[in-house]
Amino acid sequence: MKLILSALIFLLGGCAAGRGDFALIGDMPYDGRQEKEFANLMKDIDASDVAFVVHNGDFWWDGAAWTEKSGGLPPCSDETFSDRLALAQRSTHPFIYVAGDNEWADCHRAKPRTYDPVERLAKLRQMFFQGDVSLGQRQLKLTRQSENSRYASFRENVRWTYGDVVFLTLHMIGSNNNLGRTAQMDAEYEERNAANLAWMREGFDLATRGGSRAVMIIAQADPYFQNTWPTYMQERYALWAIGVKPPSSRRTTGYDSFIAALEKETLAFGKPVVYVHGDTHIFRIDKPLVGSRSQRIIENFTRVATFGHPDTHWVRATIDPNDPNVFRFRQETVRENVGTH
Repeated sequence: MKLILSALIFLLGGCAAGRGDFALIGDMPYDGRQEKEFANLMKDIDASDVAFVVHNGDFWWDGAAWTEKSGGLPPCSDETFSDRLALAQRSTHPFIYVAGDNEWADCHRAKPRTYDPVERLAKLRQMFFQGDVSLGQRQLKLTRQSENSRYASFRENVRWTYGDVVFLTLHMIGSNNNLGRTAQMDAEYEERNAANLAWMREGFDLATRGGSRAVMIIAQADPYFQNTWPTYMQERYALWAIGVKPPSSRRTTGYDSFIAALEKETLAFGKPVVYVHGDTHIFRIDKPLVGSRSQRIIENFTRVATFGHPDTHWVRATIDPNDPNVFRFRQETVRENVGTH
C-alpha cells in the first residue's frame, strides 16, 4: 500500500508536459447554506477528471460578518478549523489550500468571540501545512519555503510542477495584507511580505532555468491592480458610468511591492503568467497588470478570480500543450447550487 501511495505521489509531482485539468475554488464555505452547497461542489469535483484542487483561501466567513442567523460554524473557532481540515482531507483529488485573511488576520473581530490573530495563524500553520505533500485522499508532492531555514515559519508557501508549468502559492491576504492596523500586525506584514517576494522570485528563477512553459501564482488577495492604472484606464473601469472620478493621487497599499515585483518577473519571464485569487468573490478573467513605463497591459499576464460566497461553483483550468497561452479556463456551474432568481 505504501508503495502504491508513493507511486501516486511521484507521478503527480513529476507529470510530464501534456494536457491536464485542475480545479480552482475559494471564498467558501461561509454560512450554513453554503456549507451544504460545498458538499455538492466537492462531489462534482470529485467526479471530474482533474489532477488536483486549489482552494485560494477564506475557508470560512469573515469574523465580523457572521451572525447566528446566517448559520454554519462560527469563524475562527477550533471546531471550524477541524471541520475545514476534514473537508479538505475528504477530497478524492490532491487538495492544496492557501491561507486567507478570514482564517486568522480578521479573527480579532470575530463573532461570537474574538481571537488573537497571531495565535490563530500559528494554529493554521500547525494544522494545515504539515509534511511535504498536499491534503486530500491522493497527495501531491510539494516543496515548502520552510525548507530554507531563513523562512522556516512559512510552511504555507508551496511550489510544485505539473504539465511543464511551475505552480506556487503566496500567503498574501485581503484586509490590505494585514498592513495598517497595529504595529504588531505591521511587523508581521513586513516579514511575510519579504518571504512572499523571495518565494515568487525563486519560482520564476526555477521556471526560467528549467524552460517551463508558464507560471501560475495562487494567493487569496485581490491586490487591486487598478490602483496602479493610468487615469484613462481608471476612467473606463465603470467609474465614468456613475460620474465618479478616479482619485487624484495613488493610495499606498500592502500590495504595492508585490505588483512591482510581479511586473518585473513577468516581463523578464516572457511566457504566460497567471495570477489566481479570491477575496472579491467576483468571477472574472482579465489582463489587469499594466506596465509602469508603457502604461499598457502586459500581454503575457492573466488574472483569474474565482467564484465565492454566495455563489458555490468552480473554475476548470486546462493546460493545453498546443495552445500558445498554455491555459484555458472554463466556469463549472454546479447544478444543485444554482440560485433561485
